[in-house]
Amino acid sequence: MLPSLTETAWVLGVDSRLVGVDRYSNWPAEVAKLPHLGGLDDAQIEAIAALKPDLILASTSSRAMERLEALGFSVVRLKSESHADVRRTLDLVARLLGNPDEGARVWARLAREIDAAAGRVPASLRGRRVYFEIGGGPYAAGTTSFIGETLARLGLANIAPPDLGPFPKLNPEYVVRAKPDLIMGVQREQSALMARPGWNALAAVRERRLCGFETPQYEMLIRPGPRMGEAAGLLADCLARLGTTATR
Repeated sequence: MLPSLTETAWVLGVDSRLVGVDRYSNWPAEVAKLPHLGGLDDAQIEAIAALKPDLILASTSSRAMERLEALGFSVVRLKSESHADVRRTLDLVARLLGNPDEGARVWARLAREIDAAAGRVPASLRGRRVYFEIGGGPYAAGTTSFIGETLARLGLANIAPPDLGPFPKLNPEYVVRAKPDLIMGVQREQSALMARPGWNALAAVRERRLCGFETPQYEMLIRPGPRMGEAAGLLADCLARLGTTATR
């Protein structure tokens, strides 16, 4: 009942045992034919119960799962805010699916892919301060989030310090005062940055030091699961383009 958990279970070998997903799960393509059963707080309880699942994977923040637990279903609630959380989730879901070694294998692959992405980041951008916007704001991917940890592995700093938590709500004025060197987020918001009060004063906006991602790529970036290595590659690709532009 969470896209990242759908992706995790699939990569770990759930295959035909997967009988339903949440409304936002859209990867891999095979899940399109499965029942989509609502979201965090509006899960379709009766429809889920009718599928008679042996196991329900859900977010720790999903209040709707209490009703399924009361009906006697086995619900495992998982949190994936950091890299460490993702690793624990991989290991636990692998064991639950009867493939205990797969979690470590997938994590090792992710680590290799993130390291490879880091090797492609231009030296001129290392240490630059970044603002990664969640959706259209006002939330950001902070230092302690899995996104922030990936950005750190790529050699970037974060305008949202650790004490603000993994996904802090930031006042737009905070971002303007922080003066990020780079801004990342969903592509549809990038063209509107100049129109935000005070944002035209940011060099990152004026000089187009922006990494905007189309929806499928952005969804990959904000899902803590088995595609995090590929997501790191997307970030590195944009940074490589910005580095090339900066040297012209």
